[in-house]
Amino acid sequence: MIRKAVIPAAGFGTRFLPATKSQPKEMLPIVDTPVIQYVVEEAVQAGITDLLMIIGKGKRAIEEHFDRSFQLERQLESQGKTAELEAMRRISELADIHFVWQKEMRGLGDAVYCARHHVNNEPFVILLGDTVMDAPKPAALQLVELYQRLQAPVILLEEVEPTKVSLYGIIDGEEVEPGVYRIKDLVEKPKPQKAPSRLAIASRYLLTPDIMDYIAKLLPGSNGEIDLTEPLRSLVKIRPVYGLKLQGRRCDIGNKDGFVRTNIEFALKRQDMADELRKYIRQLAQNM
Repeated sequence: MIRKAVIPAAGFGTRFLPATKSQPKEMLPIVDTPVIQYVVEEAVQAGITDLLMIIGKGKRAIEEHFDRSFQLERQLESQGKTAELEAMRRISELADIHFVWQKEMRGLGDAVYCARHHVNNEPFVILLGDTVMDAPKPAALQLVELYQRLQAPVILLEEVEPTKVSLYGIIDGEEVEPGVYRIKDLVEKPKPQKAPSRLAIASRYLLTPDIMDYIAKLLPGSNGEIDLTEPLRSLVKIRPVYGLKLQGRRCDIGNKDGFVRTNIEFALKRQDMADELRKYIRQLAQNM
């Protein structure tokens, strides 16, 4: 049983300035729900009950979001807003959520290493805190189910366009069953002509605690960061590591265009918004 998850959420979010000057990028809303809440709910839907968030300077709003707000609850109760009150209380009861500070922005590998004591020799899921998945079955649950069957680390994958492979970590692997790959190697942001495949790491991992040993041995790169790709490359040389192609899609909210598109797509799924929004989009298209 997988009980623990690590959610790195310490980055500055410079691509969303000035919005992220005073608030974390993970708190930017998809309609009316912060990105980070979607991530936590995905973990909870996979049966995970113990979450550790890796945060940095300027991320206090994330802690406050998942804490009780008694003043707000009293106001909602006095106004008879029962549904809103229940929604606010539910946020703080989603799971046991803990926080640890990444003192310097030293890369994803270093952020994961900050969780070594919390992981405590258990397998754990990593969910990047600024990435939302749109999938019929939660992406984290897809990883958990495959891990339980294979008893080996699993990395979530998505197939990307050839022109975009240089933006991601790409795997070299052999398909051993539909959608499942035995990973032979990983390459960080390869040039398109040198990429071993179009299968990119999709912001979710289910790893075993021995990954911490490989991170500990790694020196910072020329950019001063410790990545996660190199420790994974060491791991695949000594034990099976699998890639699982995502059933669903990763919402590209790492840029402003993708963020706006995701907001529209999620709004169109809501019964309280879809009809009026469709009318507005049609009217807007006719007038442009």
